[in-house]
Amino acid sequence: MTYSVVARDDVSGALGVGCESHFFAPGALVTWTEPGVGVVATQAFLDPRYGQLGLAGLREGRRGADILAELRANDPNPQVRQVALVGATGDAVAWTGENCIGYAASISAGPVAVAGNMLANADVIPAMLAAYQSSPPASGPTALGERILRAMRAAEDAGGDIRGSQGAVLVVVDRERTAEPWAHTPIDLRVDDARDPIGELHRLLMLRKAFDPVYATILAPGLMVGEFHEPVPGDLDRAAAALTNSAAVIGDNQEARFWHAVLLARAGRSHEARILFKAATTVVPALSELADKLVAAGILSEAQRNMLR
Repeated sequence: MTYSVVARDDVSGALGVGCESHFFAPGALVTWTEPGVGVVATQAFLDPRYGQLGLAGLREGRRGADILAELRANDPNPQVRQVALVGATGDAVAWTGENCIGYAASISAGPVAVAGNMLANADVIPAMLAAYQSSPPASGPTALGERILRAMRAAEDAGGDIRGSQGAVLVVVDRERTAEPWAHTPIDLRVDDARDPIGELHRLLMLRKAFDPVYATILAPGLMVGEFHEPVPGDLDRAAAALTNSAAVIGDNQEARFWHAVLLARAGRSHEARILFKAATTVVPALSELADKLVAAGILSEAQRNMLR
């Protein structure tokens, strides 16, 4: 009841999985990921153990084909399962049980595999693979996410799920194994219920990219946390330029403008800070009260807060 793509980018080493289904919140059970290990899509009459055990096998360094063979051997109903996975070495594999509801198929090709069931026609899966393979290699997580979304849009344009569209998910993880997976999952987006979940995922991916500098600034030691200083010369100007670009993308949301103003006030650039702060608080007046609270939190001094008035 889904179509999906799993892929490893040969340039960045990032691993990604995307799926769409005429089903509510498919990301809750279909997609499984672990940085530096791999990604799995388990679907049709899915069994979540395929996700957990698939990642466990990849973590042990086993071949994808061997993992799938063991999963099927230990499943009393493998004929209704569909699964695709790829590990850090890029050897993607996929399998479709003979009783998956048609049209159902899967294809693996090097570092990418695509799969789908309950599809409108036999063109969906080849269109998906062709769109992924014809896209340029990714240069980072967002680029891999865009490449996966192009494949998903091609599937939709070819007919997609015979029942229509409802939910979708896109997850990209970094190439490094880590004890802190939350720090190496740059993209984790879900659309649980929408008329055009692929289009909504693309919108969210662009927002994710635009908000990255906001998060980076808020969490940056020196720039925003603790006494102001530039960890590396030029960090202030780089952050300011990125926040300017973010504000242009996210529109009426004033987060980028607000934190840009706070950053400049911390740096003592009062004139620029005041202009940005006025622009943000004109749209969202409550941000003025929030700035007052930053004094109590130690992010702004009284003198820096006055720069914004």
